[in-house]
Amino acid sequence: MSALIVPGLPESRAATAPDAPALADGRVGMTNAEFADAVRSAAGRLAQAGVQSGDVVGLLLPNRVELVVGLFAAWRIGAAVTPVNPALAVPEIEFQTTDAGVKTLIVESDTDLRVTCSMLHCVDLLTPIDGTRVPAVDVDGSDIALLIYTAGTTGKPKGVMTTHANIDAMTATFVDHFAFHDADHSLLVLPLFHANGVVLGTLSPLRAGGQATIIGRFRPDEFFPAVERHRPTYFSAVPAIYAMLTALPSDIRPDTSSLRFGICGAAPMPADLIRRFEERFGVPIVEGYGLSETTTASALNPVDGVRKPGTVGLPLTGQQIRIVNDRLEDLPPGESGEILIAGDVVMAGYLNRPEATADTIVDGWLRTGDVGYFDADGYLTLVDRVKDMIIRGGENIYPKEIEAVVYTDAGVYEAAVIGRPHDVLGEVPVAYVSLRRDASTTVNDLYTLLRTQLASIKVPVDIILIDDVPKNPVGKIDKPTLRETDSNAPR
Repeated sequence: MSALIVPGLPESRAATAPDAPALADGRVGMTNAEFADAVRSAAGRLAQAGVQSGDVVGLLLPNRVELVVGLFAAWRIGAAVTPVNPALAVPEIEFQTTDAGVKTLIVESDTDLRVTCSMLHCVDLLTPIDGTRVPAVDVDGSDIALLIYTAGTTGKPKGVMTTHANIDAMTATFVDHFAFHDADHSLLVLPLFHANGVVLGTLSPLRAGGQATIIGRFRPDEFFPAVERHRPTYFSAVPAIYAMLTALPSDIRPDTSSLRFGICGAAPMPADLIRRFEERFGVPIVEGYGLSETTTASALNPVDGVRKPGTVGLPLTGQQIRIVNDRLEDLPPGESGEILIAGDVVMAGYLNRPEATADTIVDGWLRTGDVGYFDADGYLTLVDRVKDMIIRGGENIYPKEIEAVVYTDAGVYEAAVIGRPHDVLGEVPVAYVSLRRDASTTVNDLYTLLRTQLASIKVPVDIILIDDVPKNPVGKIDKPTLRETDSNAPR
């Protein structure tokens, strides 16, 4: 196996371009030399706290430079890292740190938390220490680098075991696919407790010799001023962020000339929303598909080739994608089935959950639980999640198909379709919709639209207007919460 690139990035970048920019946030900016020195110092702090090779370091921090420094510092001494969403409740934090076996948890200075592991303040992490610095440990590709915890929409969250080999393969693929180089600059708006923010938003530009600027919590009115100030070449976001940006007042016309493209992942993005964003802001959107279990992405539209809005593009180099029926038999182009993925980015498994791992990785193929199909050109279209499919009187209904029609109404901001239990039919579709500011769209308008575009069996039995469609911490529409709300709502 070839030598790993990513763990040694702080040292290799400092050796080749010590004065070039590496990382920045609203408070701190670091050159490559400063970044490498900070990582060495932080590794010493972790060692003083008792962290050793093979241990797990927790990062309970908002998006900030110290989180990235802590990540590389842990890797320098051979430890794995689990980023913890700072918005979690205390019992949820306790579950993740205990399940992951965290030895030391890095927190902000004002954090008051009772956990079984020791805590290290991030301020101390960057404070220089006296004495000999900790030498870098040679990590193996099979060593666990990251434990990313899934959103836990069914049962307790599971720790996805991402290896150093997974990360090296994924970052190499991104650098090749997007032709990243030392002039590329990521504007990081996604959370660093998720694979997309870590791997695509941070590690990939660093691997290419470029830089990353972290802007913390996303706010629509602050995003484009940040683009104009920092002049990034790309950013990665989820559909909810693009929806908020297109909903900005029409007189906002920012200078986006530095941006080569925006990337959309985490959830399918309606083609109409892609069109609105591209026409208004002049930035092409590259839509892709992946999971934490595949280290970020498995399919992407090309940047310079044919982009097909509404699809998630072509399988990435080094990965294979199959579409299968419920007997795991391959289906031809045009037929929908479960998406299976194989390649060197597939996780090592779920931590402490051998049965869940065995159910998910079958004969080397990751069962995604997503439904999709290939077109004649090999582009992948997502249909829905297997678990989100609605079975009405024996007929399969995919909510994404209904949502795509709803989004064609210019007044719609966000939409989510779920199944509601029915005594006779089993399930029936219900739509929750939020409207754009000053929209004149009514429920009757949406019914008229849907009835002209869809078979009657697919038309929701109920369309409910709400102020905001709920999201999970990663920014995906939270259908489990909607189902719970719907089940408790008066009829």
